[in-house]
Amino acid sequence: MNATEPRYIKPQSATNTFNTIVGRLTKLGISVYGSRVLAVKGRKSGEWRTTPVNPLRVDGVRYLVAPRGNTQWVRNMRAAGGGRLRLGRKTEDFKATEVPLEPRVPILRAYLKKWKWEVGAFFDGVGPDSTDAELLAIAPDHPVFKIDA
Repeated sequence: MNATEPRYIKPQSATNTFNTIVGRLTKLGISVYGSRVLAVKGRKSGEWRTTPVNPLRVDGVRYLVAPRGNTQWVRNMRAAGGGRLRLGRKTEDFKATEVPLEPRVPILRAYLKKWKWEVGAFFDGVGPDSTDAELLAIAPDHPVFKIDA
């Protein structure tokens, strides 16, 4: 990957297995530490695509953070402008707004504080105790969307 390409870390088979398990539990109504199933319409196919996510609440506002970077769900979210969050039978439609770089810093800090144990490997050694400058430096690699319900 060169410096002009958006960052994307492709899941390995163990991650796919973990995501499948979390996704199935979430579809059954069992949230794994706040997990939801995100559904977003595909930007090319128009078909609904799903993936498990960890919505984050900061100061009463909910966000979705992409620890792996410019993933398919991120690209689809940018095109669709929103999606659905599901836990069991409960489905919530929402609109989404991508958060600019500087305001991502406290969101990324809170995300890493809560889920570093799960996603820390995707943040190149940056953690919740890193400086604002270090978090800002990785912000372009981790899209963040504000959930506008």
